[in-house]
Order: sequence, then C-alpha cells, then structure tokens
Amino acid sequence: MSSAFPLLRSASPVPEAERAAVLAAPGFGRHFTDHMASALWTPQAGWHNRQVTAVRPFSLHPASSVLHYAQEVFEGLKAYRHADGSIWLFRPERNAQRFIRSAGRMGLPPLPEDDFLASIEALVRADEAWVPVATTQESLYLRPFMFASEPFLGVRPAEQVTYAVIASPAQSYFASARGGVTLWVSTAYTRAGQGGTGAAKCGGNYGAGVAAQVEAERHGCDQVLYLDGLDEEAFVEEAGTMNLFLVTSRGELVTPALGTILDGVTRDTVLALATEFDLTPVERPVPFRELCVGIADGTVTEVFAAGTAAVITPVLGIKSTRRTLTVADGEPGKQTQALRDRVLGIQYGRSEDTHGWLRHVR
Repeated sequence: MSSAFPLLRSASPVPEAERAAVLAAPGFGRHFTDHMASALWTPQAGWHNRQVTAVRPFSLHPASSVLHYAQEVFEGLKAYRHADGSIWLFRPERNAQRFIRSAGRMGLPPLPEDDFLASIEALVRADEAWVPVATTQESLYLRPFMFASEPFLGVRPAEQVTYAVIASPAQSYFASARGGVTLWVSTAYTRAGQGGTGAAKCGGNYGAGVAAQVEAERHGCDQVLYLDGLDEEAFVEEAGTMNLFLVTSRGELVTPALGTILDGVTRDTVLALATEFDLTPVERPVPFRELCVGIADGTVTEVFAAGTAAVITPVLGIKSTRRTLTVADGEPGKQTQALRDRVLGIQYGRSEDTHGWLRHVR
C-alpha cells in the first residue's frame, strides 16, 4: 500500500507580502495555507487518490451521509519551527492512533498510520513558508479529518469516505486571556455518557458543546467545565476543548480517568513529565465537590487545562450557579508554569527531547 502524497503545486499561491501580513498576526483558525492533502476510500479500492493539491472547496451531493448522520472525525496537531529554521511535529503518532480509534467508533474506515503521517509531512513540506517563526507560541496548526461523502440516505457505514488535511498558521488559542481562564460549570449540559462518543474526536461532540460554551460566555467565563451529570454531586470530566488537571498540596497531579473523555496527547505528555517536577501522576474519578472543597481549603493548590491548541492553560477560577471559586491567589501556579515551559521548550527545540517525541519534517 502506497503512502505517498504527490504534490500538484498551486498555480495561485497567496502573494508573499500577503502571507507575511498573515504570519505577523495569524490569530487562530482564521487563515489557511495554499495546499491541502487528500485521499478517498471505497470498499472496492481502499484508500486511493492520495495527493497534495491547491486548497479548494469540496463539492458534495446534498445527500452526502455526513450532512445527515454526522459520520466525521478529526484531529489537531501542530508543526513548529525551531531556531535553526528546521520544522518538527510533536508526537504525531499519537494523533494517528487516536484518529484510528475515533474512526472505528464512528463506523469509518481506519486510515493507516503511515498514510496519516505521510499526508501531514507532505502538506507541511509544500507549505513550509507558512510555518511561522515563533516569537511567542506561533505554529502551523494542522487539521486532518475524514467524513462520509457517499450520497445515501440510510443509517449504515458509508461506502465512500473523504480524507483531507488543511493547515492554518496560529498563535495562542487563548490570546485574550490574562494569564489564565475561568471555567463555568454547566448543570444544563453534559458532554458524553458511558458507551457514548466521549472518547472519540468527532465533530458532533464539539457541535453539541456550542450551547454550553455560549452559556459559559454569558456568565463571564472562557470555557465550560463538564460534569458527568446535571448536578454538582457529579464527577468532573473535561473542559470544552481541554483536559483538566489538579495539583494538590500532597504533591499529586490528579486528572479524571479515561472512559468518557478524550485521551489527549498533551494530557498524556503532562502525565509522563509529572515525576520530573516531583509530582505523582494520578488518574481517577474526581468528584466536583472534592474539587470545590480542595480549592476552598487549599489542598488543591493549582488547576490547569491541557490540549493541543491551548497547550497548558492555568485555570484561575471556577463558577457555577451556586458558587464562585478562586484557585489559590488567582494567579498561574508555579508547577503549571513549569510544566508549560517544559512542554513548549520541547516542542520548539529549546529543551532536550529525552522522550523522542519530536519528528523532523524539514
């Protein structure tokens, strides 16, 4: 099986001056590079039509299955430019493996890991001029995704699936947050239940979370914090786009156990690094009441969230209909900052990658 994605270079790339203006202030998810990678799957041919072409709209029949039954999954990762100009990916194999698991949950065909990696590397090489020089946290955000493109009305696995990767220069996801974020605890919405799609990275999970995010913003918060039930006796799950961590006065680094939440790449990275900061990693159910009591009595000394877009983001406060809590002194914690500096240091080549997490692209 071939994993090559041949390049058909765009005849109309973005002019250099316009690209430079975008890279000077890219925002997040607002601008896109010149090319995209793509492939097609059918039961007869398997994965085929691998290519990198000019970025272009899709032409979909109105009966395309994804529009009616939400058969779709995606990933998110970044390419980083190091000080010497080289370009690297961070743990893309983990994204490839999660993409396969997500596809299985949504009844989509698995994309081989080699194809996943080859498509991303081919796109980054084609659009290497779009990888920003980092002054703070600039990077090239990569969005691999697949969806059911077969025109068919009926609930069954699609027999035509489209895969693609697009790229977008990006800066910090929470560029407007002053040192950290505040989370709104929703008792109106839950993210997922046992046996649901919580562990899959599928669009439906995020689409269903938009109303909760609007609720959070209405209460002056940056993100929603989901519980596994609709009252404050429930257990903590994750934030809208991030996994959650607690640092305790006993030196534990606690995060909710997997099952109904996303197995985040940054989450796994933080757990692997914990012992370097004299923290004991603990994965277990976390009652919301325990979190509240811990913040109030000081046994929870820091709270932070972790994700590819957000990296490691301090949580400064938590609000609900019944309470308003400030974490410690309302400032980013020392362990949070140290972990954040370590992760970013590895990603941008400023710290030694002793775990072999970086993958050289260019």
